[in-house]
Amino acid sequence: MKKLICMLLIATHISACATYKNRAVSFKPPQGYSNYHNADGLMVGAEAFDDKKLAEEAFGFDIRGAGVLPVQIVLDNRSGQAVEVVSGQTFLVDGSSRYWKILSNQEAIDRVQKATEVGAIGKGAGRGAAFGAAAGALLGLALGVVSGRNVGEAVVKGGVLGGAGGAVIGGADKAGDDRQRENKIASDVREKGIEGKIMHAEALANGFIFFPGEAETVKELRLQLRFRNSGTVETINLRLR
Repeated sequence: MKKLICMLLIATHISACATYKNRAVSFKPPQGYSNYHNADGLMVGAEAFDDKKLAEEAFGFDIRGAGVLPVQIVLDNRSGQAVEVVSGQTFLVDGSSRYWKILSNQEAIDRVQKATEVGAIGKGAGRGAAFGAAAGALLGLALGVVSGRNVGEAVVKGGVLGGAGGAVIGGADKAGDDRQRENKIASDVREKGIEGKIMHAEALANGFIFFPGEAETVKELRLQLRFRNSGTVETINLRLR
């Protein structure tokens, strides 16, 4: 009996936690990173979020499970001119010295949305059904104990009815909830991404460059930057491990 109650409580907890929340991500000044580099007044530092738990805490969902490996870069631009990342010449180097190309913000979003569709990020109807089943089973358990009837039968019946009700309730607003959640995730990933953005002179900027999650280890970031006024290109190698 105790085991059954624990299982039901766990199911309820899981169903309640399968939500998405945008997270603010803190950062240190470039000088605070061990790989700090100064390129003609442009100070740069970087950190890989290859650890699944840290990445999930930063993004509010399992972005590593969605096939995306984020690398945060911080730039303190005292070069006197605007700067941008050269996406086509920026690479992640893994532990086997293999190079991985950047995922554009849209490619990263596409991977996350695909993971959402297959259930890597909680779905509306599933949550409703799971919660309904757990609540119904707990109610059935209570009724079985009070009435003196077969407790197991009461739990099963309550779970079936609760699950059916939860599926109906969850399914009613599933499409709208899914669209809102996917749009919110896409907006947040795009906002956190630094690819395609310009860092103005005298500005402190931070953001993420996204790489394919197929890269299981990280060793170095080969970051290429273009100074907008002069057209000069600077390639910086930042050790990540």
